[in-house]
Amino acid sequence: MKQVSFIVLALAYSGMLLMSACTQGSGSSDKPRPNIVFILADDMGYGDLGCYNGNSKIPTPHIDKLAEQGIRFTNTHAPGAWCVPSRYGLLTGRYPGRLESLNTKSQSIIEPGRETLASMMKRFGYRTACVGKWHQGFKGIDWDNPGNIDVLEDGPVEKGFDYFFGMHASLDIPPYFYIENDHAVQSPGLTVDDHASSDATSDVSGAFYRAGGISPDFRHEEVLDMFVEKAFGFLDRHQDMHEDEPYFLYLPLTAPHTPWLPKEEFVGKSGAGEYGDFTMQVDQLVGQVMSYLKENGQLENTIVFFSSDNGPVWFHEDQVKYDHASTDGLRGMKGDMWEGGSRIPFIVSAPSYFAPGRKSDQMLCFTDMMATLADLLGEELAQGTFDSYSFLPVLLDQDSDQPLRSEVIVEKNAILSGDWKFIDGSGQGGIAARWAPDKKYIQTEQIPGELYNLKENIAEKNNLYDAYPEKAEQLLEELSRIRNVK
Repeated sequence: MKQVSFIVLALAYSGMLLMSACTQGSGSSDKPRPNIVFILADDMGYGDLGCYNGNSKIPTPHIDKLAEQGIRFTNTHAPGAWCVPSRYGLLTGRYPGRLESLNTKSQSIIEPGRETLASMMKRFGYRTACVGKWHQGFKGIDWDNPGNIDVLEDGPVEKGFDYFFGMHASLDIPPYFYIENDHAVQSPGLTVDDHASSDATSDVSGAFYRAGGISPDFRHEEVLDMFVEKAFGFLDRHQDMHEDEPYFLYLPLTAPHTPWLPKEEFVGKSGAGEYGDFTMQVDQLVGQVMSYLKENGQLENTIVFFSSDNGPVWFHEDQVKYDHASTDGLRGMKGDMWEGGSRIPFIVSAPSYFAPGRKSDQMLCFTDMMATLADLLGEELAQGTFDSYSFLPVLLDQDSDQPLRSEVIVEKNAILSGDWKFIDGSGQGGIAARWAPDKKYIQTEQIPGELYNLKENIAEKNNLYDAYPEKAEQLLEELSRIRNVK
């Protein structure tokens, strides 16, 4: 499917004329270009939010309100079922399945010279900031002697962000220290022991984090509050020094990824244990961001995106224990090629730009952010961003039965095409295979592939691989073709 420019549609949008309003330099910019805030939860399930799952045991009033005031997408997919590939797709507009390696320990996986979401927005005249979890790799982390860490190269500031404050990876992966722009705030020269919950369902659930180096100023339970403080600091400075310029704030959180460390005010408040309580804290953070925008007069001119990078770490035993379906009946979890691993909540809210209170079943992928923002602003995508398709028509309520994209591929193994989904080999990932408490739910046999009609069987319980071999072969060929495009 070729990319389609929807600028004409946007110009014709009733009562808004969004492109004229957003495009500076056109001579008719009655309204400046909108600010963009993208909040990315970490390991949050499709069924954790009340606006997606009416039976959720986790109160999420702030995110539910975001959905009420915006557009809730029900068929959005991360291009990876775990942190690194998913974020690569979001930041580059390209499928991570083409990468030879996802190893972030010694280098950035974002190729030199590759335009990113941040560098694109800078090209469009935006001030850009990333506050939170990077997990795309740095040069300069001494894994054997973390106390030597000082300068870190090839990170966010080299990939288009004017400002960065955050962590190199997840909150359970040492060394634990803060990075500001390209320097360690304090080197992680101290050590911390393994940490866990006494009643966790698995060894990688609960308050789990690994032993390793830690900086003197680092406290796991304070990280989310620190990110909020630094994000608001960027916004304050922007308002003081760059008020006439729009901003793009990427806020990738470390929660509800392990360790599940909810603040005292949330402990025991959900019906889903530490995980649910921690998810409530994420919801509060979203509320804090929205309150800041409103109190500082920025809400009317800001488009807020909310999503999760992939599915949850939520085993069968967790669902039984808490009667909470973190994936809302989708099969699998983080790391799996099944829908529970890569289908994610995705909400866009900007009542002054887009009609609120809507739902869309259009198939989207994280890679689509670049084309959509370029289309919104009347700008051109860089060459090579060919996995990105604009979903601006949906935002403008110009949606139709015509699909905006023909397929999504997840890492190297899975392709969704229309109602069909094909998995090359088994859909089970390494997290469940290694850590699931009860091995009876683990798929151990070697199989050549899996094929599902998601319209008829979204729970992926009936493998049609043997029943429709020609369809399986067709999708394998298409998957291989897309993977090999350079």
